Amino acid sequence: MVRDIAKCSSEELQEIREQLDREYAGYLAQNLKLDMSRGKPSGSQLDLTNGVLDKLDTYVTSDGMDARNYGGFDGIPEARRLFSDLLGIDYDRIIVGGNSSLNLMYDAVMRLYVFGTGGHTPWRKLETVRFLCPSPGYDRHFGICEDIGIEMITVPMTEEGPDMDLVEKLVAEDESIKGIWCVPLYSNPQGVCYSDRVVDRLAAMKTAAPDFRIFWDNAYGVHHIYEECRLKDIFRACEEHGNPDRVFYFFSTSKITFPGAGIALVATSVNNLKEVRRHMSAQTIGHDKLNQLRTVRYLKSAEGVKAHMRLMAEELRPKFDIVLDTLRRELGGTGLASWSEPKGGYFVSLDTLDHCAKETVALAKRAGVVLTGAGATFPYHRDPRDRNIRIAPTYPTCEELQKAMELLCVCVKLAGVNKLLSEKRS
Repeated sequence: MVRDIAKCSSEELQEIREQLDREYAGYLAQNLKLDMSRGKPSGSQLDLTNGVLDKLDTYVTSDGMDARNYGGFDGIPEARRLFSDLLGIDYDRIIVGGNSSLNLMYDAVMRLYVFGTGGHTPWRKLETVRFLCPSPGYDRHFGICEDIGIEMITVPMTEEGPDMDLVEKLVAEDESIKGIWCVPLYSNPQGVCYSDRVVDRLAAMKTAAPDFRIFWDNAYGVHHIYEECRLKDIFRACEEHGNPDRVFYFFSTSKITFPGAGIALVATSVNNLKEVRRHMSAQTIGHDKLNQLRTVRYLKSAEGVKAHMRLMAEELRPKFDIVLDTLRRELGGTGLASWSEPKGGYFVSLDTLDHCAKETVALAKRAGVVLTGAGATFPYHRDPRDRNIRIAPTYPTCEELQKAMELLCVCVKLAGVNKLLSEKRS
């Protein structure tokens, strides 16, 4: 295979396409059925946590509460202490909820939309409400905005986090911009770790909207695979810059223990917590304390979580190695693609040539490999350059993943070569 394909002549590209057509036909004949569409754990990854199911020999919490009964609205003390120690968040800031941080995020946005905050106009009464959406980003965040009717503004991601020059400009001049979504550590899907400078600028920036909020989804805060990235304390930064109520912080054990059966938290300022408790108390008498107790007894402590995540890294590292090694070997130097090389998290972000992602995903699906839909990492599923593909390597076996990645690379090349040939003919 010619390495610098992007610079080939029409004749060379035609020869390459014929070779790729033969390779692709070989994959079609294999009748593959592989799913890489979401960041689901594999069975072997879930097996690491089976011990959590045996941790309810007693139902009494550290403060003497019977976890089988009502009470403990903020979460059991053990869970709040575990998260406080693990994440460096003040114990009194934390409410531990059910299994879903996404649920807590949706509720946080909806409370502001319906009731407002700090005496400001509820967002539902405003003509327009906008959120900044660093992209490529997490499609579930964008789905919340779309469901509620909040207009989304795409902000490019850099190697340090969101493009802060643009963020600062937009929030300073537009009062309708009420929030920004952030996945600050090993961002979904690029694996970007927000720099200290970006955290400080988010905390300090002047906003036209007095009720502007940062939705800080630290979903992968302990998912170190190759090396540990450090994240600056967003709460302390906001307080130092005179914006103590700016942040809603979310975290869960969904990718630590069992998806759908973990525990999640929301943490925020004292003022915000008063509002959260008032409205949340109308929703529930309390969350699943038995699951909180079971989870904490299994993980034991912050160090226990870190030890568990070292085992998780050993499980995931070979899969990330397969993805990155295959991309380097098959696409490196071709001029047809670029990709992220994250130090942790759950995904790898792949960029094809412009206007080739949809074709690449369609080719892969036709050959039996289902990927996250092209455009899913942008608001409204509209990637303006049609180039980003989120690779989710966790669910397949290593053997399946190797085959899927080799097919994906053939599809990237085939879509890219078709585009280059089309351009040369026009």
